[in-house]
Amino acid sequence: MTFTLSGFDLDDFTTRALAEDAGDRGDVTSAAVIPADAGLVAVMESRDAIIVCGLPLAEAFFRRLDPDCQIDIMQPEGAPVGAGAALMRISGNARALLTAERPALNTVQHLSGIATAARSYAEAVAGTGAVVLDTRKTHPGLRRLQKYATRTGGITNHRMTLGDQPMIKDNHVAIAGSVAEAVRRAKAAGLTDIVVEVDRLDQIEPALIAGADQLLLDNMGPDLLRQAVETVGKRVPTEASGGVNLTTIRAIAETGVDYISVGRIIQSSPAVDIGLDYAGA
Repeated sequence: MTFTLSGFDLDDFTTRALAEDAGDRGDVTSAAVIPADAGLVAVMESRDAIIVCGLPLAEAFFRRLDPDCQIDIMQPEGAPVGAGAALMRISGNARALLTAERPALNTVQHLSGIATAARSYAEAVAGTGAVVLDTRKTHPGLRRLQKYATRTGGITNHRMTLGDQPMIKDNHVAIAGSVAEAVRRAKAAGLTDIVVEVDRLDQIEPALIAGADQLLLDNMGPDLLRQAVETVGKRVPTEASGGVNLTTIRAIAETGVDYISVGRIIQSSPAVDIGLDYAGA
C-alpha cells in the first residue's frame, strides 16, 4: 500500500525512527538468537477496541528492512475494530521484521489511539451541528501524522501552521492594548479571515466592529457560551475552546457554537494496545 501525506517525508521518518531504535550496535538480540536466513510469519492484532490508523506506515517500516516481505493489510484506515481483530499479516526475514517491529507498533499504537479518541469526540456531538476541530497542540515533528490521525478518526483539521490563518489570542491583545487595536493591526497588514479570541462578553462587540471574521470563545461555560452565541447572532462563526473533554463537549455543542476545538485529542490520547505475534516460520 502506498502512503502519501502532503508535507510528510515517509522515507525520512522511517530512516530516523529505525536508526533511533537500532542505536550504534543494531539489534544485537536478533543477530545472536536468529539465523540470518530464518523466516517469520506474524500477525499484528489489536488487543483493544480501536479506530485503525497507521497501518501503511507500519508496512513502510517492515519493507524498509525487508523489501521482499509479504504483507496483507487486513483493515482499512478508519475502520472500527474490536479487541482481537487481526490488522496485518506479515511474512519475511525474521531478523529484519523483528528489528522493525517496535517502530512499526509504536506508530500504529499512537496514531490509532488518537483516531480512536477523535471518533469518540465526533460521536459525542452528533446531531448538534457543531464541528469538532483539532489544534496545534501536537508533538514536535509529528504534526502531519497526528493531524492525519484526527482526520482518520472523523474530526476536522484546524490550522496546520501559524501561517494558515490569523488568530489573535489573549497575549496578542495584551501587547496590542485591546481587541480592537489588535484586529486593526491585523487588517492593516492585509490579513483576512481573522479569528479573534475573547473570554468576556464585553469583548465581542469591539471585536466585531473592528472586523473580526470569527470569534474564539475561550474558557466559557455553557451558560456563558449560550449568551455569547446569542450576542453574536450568527454575524460570524463561533468556536468554543478550553475545558473541553468527553464529559463537557455535548453541553458545549448544544449552546449553538459552530465549532469546538479540542487540544487533548492529540495531546493526551493514550496509545492503544496492539501486538505482533508469531504465527509460524
